[in-house]
Amino acid sequence: MNEITEKFLLKEYGISEKVLELHRNALKEVLGMFEYYDGIREYNQFKVLKAFQDEKISDYHFTNSTGYGYGDVGRDTLDVLYAKVFKAEAALVRPHFVSGTHAIAAALYGTLRPGDTMVSVCGKPYDTLHSIIGIAGDEDSGSLKDYGVGYIEVPLKDEKVDVEAVKEILRMNPSVKMIHIQRSTGYGWRKSMNIAEIEEVIRQVRSVRKDVVVFVDNCYGEFVEEKEPIEVGADLVAGSLIKNIGGGIAQTGGYVVGRKDLVEKASFRLTLPGIGGEAGSTFGVIRSFYQGLFLAPHTTMEAVKTSVYAAKLLELAGFTVLPKAEDKRTDIIQAIKFGVKDKMIEFVKGIQFGAPIDSSAVCEPWDMPGYEDQVIMAAGAFIQGASIELSCDAPIREPYIAYLQGGLTFDHGKLGVLIALSRVFA
Repeated sequence: MNEITEKFLLKEYGISEKVLELHRNALKEVLGMFEYYDGIREYNQFKVLKAFQDEKISDYHFTNSTGYGYGDVGRDTLDVLYAKVFKAEAALVRPHFVSGTHAIAAALYGTLRPGDTMVSVCGKPYDTLHSIIGIAGDEDSGSLKDYGVGYIEVPLKDEKVDVEAVKEILRMNPSVKMIHIQRSTGYGWRKSMNIAEIEEVIRQVRSVRKDVVVFVDNCYGEFVEEKEPIEVGADLVAGSLIKNIGGGIAQTGGYVVGRKDLVEKASFRLTLPGIGGEAGSTFGVIRSFYQGLFLAPHTTMEAVKTSVYAAKLLELAGFTVLPKAEDKRTDIIQAIKFGVKDKMIEFVKGIQFGAPIDSSAVCEPWDMPGYEDQVIMAAGAFIQGASIELSCDAPIREPYIAYLQGGLTFDHGKLGVLIALSRVFA
């Protein structure tokens, strides 16, 4: 950041000299780390490009189907493209998924049957899954529990999956049909699971039961490492197109990839048995899905750089962060522990004030559907709720941790964090 830029920030944004000095020191320490992530970006970009070329993607794939959407070549070829990128047998990529949670739910309902049991090996999963499983929310809402699906939760041990406890459950409980792995942290205080750790958990599971379906919630993790969970043995993976994989271009949607039979069963839950993925018009969004996938490796690394920078800046400012800037990333999320409610709220508000969209909006905590605590969310995004764009959210509960993610460009991510920190120090 040159002298002209710093003067601009002082004048136009009121960034204090104290915060600018922290910025200078943070940037010096993280620039060397960016070379590592650039290497991953480059590999994933080439991987995606090769998939586009192998599938001979052309302008005629950018279809605009209506009605039933039968024979939508763009939609069907996009499934093939995703399967190739993820090295999976099949994929289901649709604008009809309203969120990553919806895609996950389709995968769970598609695989599990009455009498089956799902084991969550990363402790309690993300808040929005609680009502799907049946551990929160109204009774008789159609949760997995209502349909007779059992649930076992294995707490983490020393912030790692307790593989011995998981293996014992598999030995003692023949009803276990699915192992649920959440790659990212949700609203927890732990490091996200990297691909090597996921691979080891799968290896341990397979040493006891080869028939169990291993499902990975891949939200926030796509293209942060060179491999995806399918490549290390996962059977089924799901995520959101308004996170990494949509590249900041996809306007909505989600995906499920994995074993062909399991993806088909998920498609029956998205639509209905007998129809599955063979119908569903795409409303003219398919071009953005293709372009978003192509941009995703680059956009994801802009978000990763924002998180690495934020970790160092906030640590130098005296706050506890997880992961630390030096830790190798497996997702785009940066957790910051404020310890004080008002400071956390001011930080989230600052991220909103630094946004290109709705920067004049003032965030406030509120009761949000699917969450057990009030949540404050900053998301001044071109795509509503797109957490690949610079955003921040925090449940209003001790120890008052904010979860920062996204940044279509590192320049914007950097400025947003500076504005937010300035509000904390104001």
